Amino acid sequence: MSTIERMTITMPADMAAGVKAAVEAGDYASTSEVVRDALRDWKLRRAVQLQQMEALKADIDRGLADVAAGRVKAFDAQRIVERGRKLLANR
Repeated sequence: MSTIERMTITMPADMAAGVKAAVEAGDYASTSEVVRDALRDWKLRRAVQLQQMEALKADIDRGLADVAAGRVKAFDAQRIVERGRKLLANR
């Protein structure tokens, strides 16, 4: 069993009112439960953000490796626009 640590937090009045309202409505047994639930959601969201950041970094590294190896095409804005229009038309 994990140990419990007591913390004091400060938040804007509108947030505090929302927390209290959730407890009063019976959605949560206590304000601590509301905060723990919010922190679990934050933790999951943060993990997804970190995964997305790692994927983006990997894409950038692949792109830089392609440039270094000479695997690039000349930039052609018109070709990109045409491809985008074609993709939209096929939806």
